[in-house]
Amino acid sequence: MRFQLNFKSAKPVYLQLVDQVKSAAASGAVQPGEPLPSIRPLAEELRVNRNTIAKAYAELENQRVIETVAGKGCFVRAGSSPFRKDVRLRLVAEAMDDAVVQAHHLQIGKAEFLRLAEERFDAFEGQRTARMP
Repeated sequence: MRFQLNFKSAKPVYLQLVDQVKSAAASGAVQPGEPLPSIRPLAEELRVNRNTIAKAYAELENQRVIETVAGKGCFVRAGSSPFRKDVRLRLVAEAMDDAVVQAHHLQIGKAEFLRLAEERFDAFEGQRTARMP
């Protein structure tokens, strides 16, 4: 798995890592049971503090995206969400609220926003099915 960080972003580096692992797991780019890179080598490769990687992994574990096996490392969990459907919908709604506010500030109309959201969803689904065995 390759990580790309934007040090000029307002989003903290550890959250960028969290988002990239979640996206890779959701798209099938990484499979359940697949190991994540070890903290020290990944920190050196990305040129960030080891605590940043550890914080990202801790957040991923709290969100039940990965699991840590003592002495072996961190592994992607199976895709079943620990959240009830209403909680999952609320989490997505909160993320969409941010996108709607951004669209409003960039003067993107409702129809164009919905078209873009549908295109992005379809593109993601297409990538996901292309990666599935």
